[in-house]
Amino acid sequence: MSILDILQGQLSGNNLRQMSEAVGTDEKTTNAAIAAALPTLLGALARNSAEPRGAESLHNALNKDHDGSIFDNLGSLLGGGGNSGPGAAILGHIFGGRQNRVENGLSQTTGIDKGSMTKLMVMLAPMVLGALGKQQREKKLDASGLAGLLGQERQKVETHAPNEMGFLNKLLDTDGDGDVDMADLASKGMGLLGGLLGGKR
Repeated sequence: MSILDILQGQLSGNNLRQMSEAVGTDEKTTNAAIAAALPTLLGALARNSAEPRGAESLHNALNKDHDGSIFDNLGSLLGGGGNSGPGAAILGHIFGGRQNRVENGLSQTTGIDKGSMTKLMVMLAPMVLGALGKQQREKKLDASGLAGLLGQERQKVETHAPNEMGFLNKLLDTDGDGDVDMADLASKGMGLLGGLLGGKR
């Protein structure tokens, strides 16, 4: 079972309704935003883990705080709807100085406002780490194995939605030029991105 499979099982029904209420959008819009945000989060984690130091840091964080038990009590997380807490700190670690650019890009790509996208990302970040921690524990992965798992997840998404990952990768650009063509991102629409969670992987 992939990380996206684990998350898909949690991001439907009542959980999706709670998230939609928290961010102030309808369920269809929330689902489309989730389909854009999850690959971006996983892509950033894969990049960060490509270096041994980054992989070790994530491995230790998962061992310490993210064992998958978050899925036993999602109600408190999804009902929060704020921009602070563990999720906000996680986003800061994942994206660093790129966080504002990523959230702006996803906002324009999905058509929901920046504040709503930030709230959604704050809820999704602990879930992504929870799913990773669950896989790490069950598969007894070391730091190298964890990096390999994230690389596989990223490859799956890129294989099934190469165009989408191409423009989402612009949001994670590390060359420092800050040049992200938001008009181009928005023009891509959400057609194929919407299929990332529901389509074949």
